[in-house]
Amino acid sequence: MSSIAISQAPRNEAAPSYARNVGRAFRSLLAALLAVKPEQAASPRARMRDQLAVFRLAKQYEDFSPNLAAELRFIASRG
Repeated sequence: MSSIAISQAPRNEAAPSYARNVGRAFRSLLAALLAVKPEQAASPRARMRDQLAVFRLAKQYEDFSPNLAAELRFIASRG
């Protein structure tokens, strides 16, 4: 997990130059792009629903791509 801490100037302080203003905007953009949100644990019902959906997808590919179907069944079985 990564985190970034950027100190910003108070809102009432005007940027004395265009370059400093662009720099602040770039730092804010970079901080937003690198922000990591905590992952929520999936409920058992949602996990089962997703697992069954992958099994159904594997069944669709069984006739013309058995290797892909086997891989999908393996992924679904891992949970």
